[in-house]
Amino acid sequence: MTIKAAATINQQPISRTIDGPKAKGVRRMLRMLNLIMRPTKYMDDSVQRYGPMFQIGSESASPLVYVGVPDVVKEIFALDADKVVTGAGNGVLEVMVGKQSILLLDGEPHQRQRKLLMPPFHGEQLRAYAQLICDITRDISAGWQPGQTILARPPIQNLTLGVILQAVFGEQKHERISRLQYLMGTLLDSFAYPISASFLFFPALQKDLGAWSPWGKFIRLREEVRSLIYAEISDRRQQLKSSTPNPSEKPDILTLLLQARDESGGAMSDQELHDEIVTLLLAGHETTASAIVWMLYWIHHLPEVEQKLRAELKALGPQPDLIAITQLPYLTAVCQETLRIYPITPTTFIRALREPMTLAGYPFKAGTALMPATYIIHQRPDLYPEPQQFRPERFLEKQFAPHEFLPFGGGHRYCIGSALAMMELKLSIATLLADFEMTLPHSRPLFPARRGLTMAPPASMKLKIREKRTS
Repeated sequence: MTIKAAATINQQPISRTIDGPKAKGVRRMLRMLNLIMRPTKYMDDSVQRYGPMFQIGSESASPLVYVGVPDVVKEIFALDADKVVTGAGNGVLEVMVGKQSILLLDGEPHQRQRKLLMPPFHGEQLRAYAQLICDITRDISAGWQPGQTILARPPIQNLTLGVILQAVFGEQKHERISRLQYLMGTLLDSFAYPISASFLFFPALQKDLGAWSPWGKFIRLREEVRSLIYAEISDRRQQLKSSTPNPSEKPDILTLLLQARDESGGAMSDQELHDEIVTLLLAGHETTASAIVWMLYWIHHLPEVEQKLRAELKALGPQPDLIAITQLPYLTAVCQETLRIYPITPTTFIRALREPMTLAGYPFKAGTALMPATYIIHQRPDLYPEPQQFRPERFLEKQFAPHEFLPFGGGHRYCIGSALAMMELKLSIATLLADFEMTLPHSRPLFPARRGLTMAPPASMKLKIREKRTS
């Protein structure tokens, strides 16, 4: 299936064609498995064969188009929310986050939830998380000792899950929150490997065959998480009714959401609160953990990066201001290059067109699902020379446009937690570098592996502790 468009360069018409795989039946199934098992290779091979924009679908169906052309992505991000359907295209997430999650909403309901969710992730509320991030980083690494070799993922995931749990529920240590932390980690580990992640892509596999079956285990974990969150919402509602807020205390996110009102004075229902909290807990730690582990890899894989980073941090003195750390240019560039070379989510959310339209000279019919391909754009040599080389300096030499560097999506679906994620990356890495000298046990290069709906460092990645600077 192809789509052709006419464009003019120096008044000469040229043909623009979007091609793509036409496999059916078993071959289509094998293509899907390749996407699940080796997502970066799938996209690299497709770009090599069809170009940076390619499509999947048949003549009788609305195509899905991977968009790796920045000019087209720019116009996609500029589309008004009423021109596209996005939430409905995220149905694969419903089993995890619920129907009322902001990820599955469109139009006015999406705008309403976005306005209610934004305040906790900006301004003074955001800055209040800085010390929390450093404290939890030191908690999870307190037991590390020189000579010890550790799996990188588990403690870092405990770090990011601990941060988002405290941000959402406050500094509560009761059994319900502890149980919730355990369950959330176990829930996500259910899809930690490509084979187990297949259950998210193939609905036919989603059969509850009992507590010991893969999907049955997931369902039972999810239902226990649901009951714990609903219980916490109920208790908090009662507390707010019976107590007077202390203006000197910074409220947690759940309290802010319980108190939030939309323009007509309406509050969130229990189901809306539940689904948004699950969304925050999942999206607020899983992807950030992967990014921190990648940063640890690149810093210790490339000695010159570690040296420059340590020199920049050292210049702030022995007790640096935490906000000053988050403003360091080279540290910021290392974060950006980490998110560029292997973005945690290889594509942004789908935009399904409500009506026919032409974008950057390409005509698309109504129903076409456009998916800006973050990984493909981040690997374009015309934007990022030697794109497979990790080189943070490129972000010090040039400021990239939102349609050229898009680890957090774009347009009206831009990630509301991006500032918190960047703060976590910077402060957790700065804290670990201040407290430890580490190395990689092996010098061989690592490549992304499928983890649920995302790409992550291999679960087997390890770090060796060489020196510990804290008591």
